[in-house]
Amino acid sequence: MHHNAKRTAVRTLACAAVPMLLVAGCSGGSGEDDSAKPSPSVSTSSAPPSPAPVKFTTLPDPCKTLSKKTIGDVVPEAKEAGKNLGSKDADGYGTCLWSGLDGYQYRTLTVSLKRFDSDVTLGSGDERAAEYAGQQVAAVSKDEANEKVKDAPLDGVGDQATSISFETEKKSGKKTEDYRKQRVVAVTGNVVVTVDYEGAGFESDKTPKAEDIRKGAEKAAKEAVEAIK
Repeated sequence: MHHNAKRTAVRTLACAAVPMLLVAGCSGGSGEDDSAKPSPSVSTSSAPPSPAPVKFTTLPDPCKTLSKKTIGDVVPEAKEAGKNLGSKDADGYGTCLWSGLDGYQYRTLTVSLKRFDSDVTLGSGDERAAEYAGQQVAAVSKDEANEKVKDAPLDGVGDQATSISFETEKKSGKKTEDYRKQRVVAVTGNVVVTVDYEGAGFESDKTPKAEDIRKGAEKAAKEAVEAIK
């Protein structure tokens, strides 16, 4: 009886241990280290950057940027409609030319408009416009034919503007004529307005005063900038 009692006790302990092992097995999972498991993949892709919005998406007809009165004051005897020099991309670029001969006094005026869109690699439309404006200003002094070049900031025209005065000579047959010129480069948002104005006195008539040429160019530039909408 003693041996039988001992066997019965051992059997009872073994059976009691089975549920504990089962519980231990469940709590331990599969036995694998969770830290070794690959974490769910996280997408690193993102939407491509969008170009910055621009203020102006179109351009006006450059020949309609100036009033009849301004054209009459700045370029006497010029055709009011001007000559549109044309562009394959009218919403990106355009130029209009007015010229007139009043007696022996000759005047010519051009208004050029150039618009820039934003580009993620080239910069915003405003940045590109400012860069182009700087190139337009620098081009005057780089041209060796131009003399007495002077430039100054012009307040109250667009976001920023520069007015440049200079002189040059042009041959007409055997004669050489003296020209006084003014360029105004103005930036408004993502658009650059460039006004070139020049005058000469033919047949020994007086060369126009530099102050008159400056005022005419700046008047036209201010009006052209206001036409950008």
